[in-house]
Amino acid sequence: MVSAQSTAISAQHGEDIAFARAMHGKEVKSGLLSNLSSKNRDVSNVASETYLNMWKKPENETKEDETKRLDSYTDLVNSYYNLATDFYEYGWGGSFHFCRYYPGEEFFRAIARHEHYLAANIGIKRGMKVVDLGCGVGGPAREIAEFTGAHVTGVNNNAYQVQRAKYYAAKQGLSGQTEFVKGNFLEIPFPDNTLDAAYAIEATVHAPTFESVYGEIFRVLKPGAKFGCYEWCMTDDYNEEDSEHRRIAHGIERGNGIPKMRPIAECLQALKNVGFEIELHEDLANMGDQIQWYYPLEGDLRKCQTVRDYLTTIAMTKAGRFTTTNFCRVLEKVGLAPKGTVETQKFLEMAADALVEGAQKNLFTPMFFFVAKKPETAQ
Repeated sequence: MVSAQSTAISAQHGEDIAFARAMHGKEVKSGLLSNLSSKNRDVSNVASETYLNMWKKPENETKEDETKRLDSYTDLVNSYYNLATDFYEYGWGGSFHFCRYYPGEEFFRAIARHEHYLAANIGIKRGMKVVDLGCGVGGPAREIAEFTGAHVTGVNNNAYQVQRAKYYAAKQGLSGQTEFVKGNFLEIPFPDNTLDAAYAIEATVHAPTFESVYGEIFRVLKPGAKFGCYEWCMTDDYNEEDSEHRRIAHGIERGNGIPKMRPIAECLQALKNVGFEIELHEDLANMGDQIQWYYPLEGDLRKCQTVRDYLTTIAMTKAGRFTTTNFCRVLEKVGLAPKGTVETQKFLEMAADALVEGAQKNLFTPMFFFVAKKPETAQ
């Protein structure tokens, strides 16, 4: 018998898929201009208004506003990624995450190494069945599948990103080794005790609580299996009562579709509360690196390691931001991009500024790294 909850979940997924097709179209396109010009303007405007109406200036925010975002986190996150995905791919490529850099290391090589480091510490091997929670357009899943030989299923609640992930996997010849499904990571579509490993890369921060998503991951893992994660957290230096600290956290939240940023201590306690044994944890953003993880966001071309890196970093320079914003403004004015495109570009710029400021003041990390194990004796 199908439960009422399962029926409701299926109906919601159906509505999300229909909305994504109405907004983005049925065909996968490449390039920022091609993607922006093909949007349905009316539907895009709905997504833009839905997202922006969830936020106020930090000084005007109330606890009730925060609670509303937590209660409607799926709408918040879906609206955000319906607006931001094309810009992410344009500026960052197919892996939507940060990483550490060694001197002379090219940007995409460092991104891949960050993914390999995660897979190696979890112990992902050929033949394993692995889940990627909040998989984006599938960049890390494809890389880890190739690197390890495992089968990786990406779970993502955004239908547009799932469509693109499937397209890229087929193009790369990885359709048999990867799968991408529309799903809420608070209702992971796997039975209990069935997966050999799980990971999340800068994704589970979108959940309303750490315990809710970590508990689901615990449920689907086999006893003895491991969960590895790069988590977005506020550091121990963060003070929720400090108005400047809260302003920075609010900028990170609004600019990245996050209902509520939480401290490292809350992350670790949530893992313990749901039953995990924490094998290791460290803040990889605070390792004394010569080259900081946020250097591309600063738009400082002097810090680029290779010629190819200039292509990524130049978009974040003052000239690059000016060019992109005005390019979007012209497209919007002549009807080649939907209304709200410029606003999307602006809140993404605000996100970059808040991330850099948070990092420079040691208030924020995008790579609090941990590996946790489900006990062998767990039922």
